[in-house]
Amino acid sequence: MKIFPETVNLYKTKRMKHLKIGLLLFTVLPIVIFGLSSCKPQNSIGINYNSNSPLLSYGVDKLIQLLSEKGFSIKPAKSGHSKNNVYILVENSAEGLRNNKIATDHFADIEREGYKIIRDQQDVYVIGIHEKGVLYGIMDLMDQLAVNPDFAQLTAKQVNPAMEFRAIKFNLPWSPYRPGPATALHLETCRDINFWESFLDMMVKNRFNALTLWNTHPFPYLIRANNYPKATGLDDQQLVEWRSFWKSLFKMAKNRGIETYLVNWNIVVSPEFAAAYGVKEYSDTSQLVKTYTRESVTQLIDEYDDLTGLGVTLADWMGNWGEFKMSSSQREQWIEDTFVQGIKDAKRKVKFIHRAVLAGDPGEMRRVIDGANLPDKTIVEIKFNWSHGHSTPNLSLTHANDHGTVMQDFWDPIPENYFIAWMIRNEDFFVLRWGEPEFIRQHINTNLQNYVDGYLVGSEGYIPAKDYSYMPNHPHKTWKYAFEKQWLFYHLWGRLMFNPEETDQVLSQEISNRYPGVDAAKLLNAYKLASKVPLYIASFYKGTWDFTLYSEGFLAPWPNGFDDQKSPFISIEELIRHETLDPRYLSIAEYCRTNGHQISDQRITPVELAETIRGNSNYALALIGALRSTDNEPALISELDDLETWCQIGSYFADKIMAGISLTNFLENGDQSDKARSITYLERCLGHWKNIVDLTKDRYQPMPYVSMGHHLNPGANNRWPEFTSFHWSNFLKDVEADIDYVKAIE
Repeated sequence: MKIFPETVNLYKTKRMKHLKIGLLLFTVLPIVIFGLSSCKPQNSIGINYNSNSPLLSYGVDKLIQLLSEKGFSIKPAKSGHSKNNVYILVENSAEGLRNNKIATDHFADIEREGYKIIRDQQDVYVIGIHEKGVLYGIMDLMDQLAVNPDFAQLTAKQVNPAMEFRAIKFNLPWSPYRPGPATALHLETCRDINFWESFLDMMVKNRFNALTLWNTHPFPYLIRANNYPKATGLDDQQLVEWRSFWKSLFKMAKNRGIETYLVNWNIVVSPEFAAAYGVKEYSDTSQLVKTYTRESVTQLIDEYDDLTGLGVTLADWMGNWGEFKMSSSQREQWIEDTFVQGIKDAKRKVKFIHRAVLAGDPGEMRRVIDGANLPDKTIVEIKFNWSHGHSTPNLSLTHANDHGTVMQDFWDPIPENYFIAWMIRNEDFFVLRWGEPEFIRQHINTNLQNYVDGYLVGSEGYIPAKDYSYMPNHPHKTWKYAFEKQWLFYHLWGRLMFNPEETDQVLSQEISNRYPGVDAAKLLNAYKLASKVPLYIASFYKGTWDFTLYSEGFLAPWPNGFDDQKSPFISIEELIRHETLDPRYLSIAEYCRTNGHQISDQRITPVELAETIRGNSNYALALIGALRSTDNEPALISELDDLETWCQIGSYFADKIMAGISLTNFLENGDQSDKARSITYLERCLGHWKNIVDLTKDRYQPMPYVSMGHHLNPGANNRWPEFTSFHWSNFLKDVEADIDYVKAIE
């Protein structure tokens, strides 16, 4: 039985419309020219490229570094009889024309960010119609050479990207949307340009092409508004330093083929602006705030040439709750009068992201986008399954309104001047490593319709900068930054967004590079099985906004269903009475009402789910055991411990489902044997949770969880004042409380 149901491969259906000269997008094609013959690895390699191109120079520098590590020397590439050359060619460039004998026949079916690697006897050609595509071709070449540095064994191929927009959502710790200790601890790291250099290197290696930077009000950290100089609290020297930071960041990104966007929430001004000009910091619809916002948009664009675009949020402080109200039309009109007009007034054109979150009226959004008349398609971001995108690959919720209704008017009729980009939020695992390529492939194949041309991945509460969870100076900790620890998450999402048909064999090559001698296929398989656990939890236990579910901790600090008000932990009673996210799943209560009878084959029962999770976890544990060795590198030991922790969480979840079924039956029929079975399952749950604690207590320290800072937001309250840090050990008492609860029922 497949827990994630079969779905139509819309990726292939969509891409059929883009066939060029009989070649399917994305197909990996072996290209053999003039009868390629094998030869021994050469020690001297020539490289020919346009050194005036920052993108190509970046890629070639990385290539030369790798080749030098593999023992090669680099020489100038020469045409004619010289062999062992790498020609890096962009269509219509001087280099491309000089080598048109090879290139002319192969440019026609390459898309903007696609590439080909061609073998011609002992020479290699990396070609594309745009520098970005050629840069990805260089990355592919490096991937192959890292595994086998024999040029004669290189695989010739063609790859065109599946989607145009492949982005990371990165929340900034200044003017943050989620204030609190889990955010503030990143301030120093996120101001360090060396961090961003490493992060951007990771992005280009994994084929991400857009970095979206999010905070409530970015302008005071970038400009001194001409007509509102007191809007920023920075003095002149501080502002000079901030300008240098931003310009360096945007330039580094541009030189790697990565677009940069600043995304805000509305309506917000800085506390300095509010105090100096007599307005409210939040939800102020006055003409003064509108004028300030519009002028700031224009000035920002004019002062930062390398910034790609801006994004807007019509939520939180645009009359979405409380006494202050704004209609959808009023919110869109405010955006049109401020951001859209500010973009029009600027000296250059930029790209635009319009978030659908709480927009409410697709027709009003279409009106604003039509009126903007921008040269590039607007990117309309829609949250896929609200804040819990790592759940089911089937669309069950968005966040276009307070009810999560899937509003098809956003894409029906199919838009001409914008495309949909699915936001795959991760509010479910901040600590344990994750990597499930089958889920990502199925997600893309299911949801890449012809009106979709992008994905974003990222978190609201988790900033992948400072690694604050791992014990300082622990011998396992060989990484510096949090994103480096979560390397497989970014590797799989980035590479599969670019090419969802990339094989596990290719994806696992990065494992071989990191851990030579380890069975890479076996480790990836263990990852796949263990990483299904949070997907099952979030598919079965419906979450909406951020704090309604934290799968990794089995927490629902702000549940959107039945709430026993005992703790943030999901109790046995809450699990029983909660609805599922994926309608294919039967909840415990619904299943017990049927007595297991007359259930459609299309539905997934909680018993089937528990059996699947248990089977996957046991199989993964066997693989993990086979991978463990006294020769394991420290970081690999840590990865295996994380995977084993997921397996224990999965076993806990499976047994808790079964305990919930037995308890529900007991409450219905009074059979003491059902009560006894429930207690037995919950005692097994206690054993699993103790294993979780044992696997994590010496590696992970108690850490701030983002919901702890939620009460700092205007209008919020501190729901769990005793919840001051997260570690699995903190909730052992709640696991025990489930047993006491069932025992006490008469």
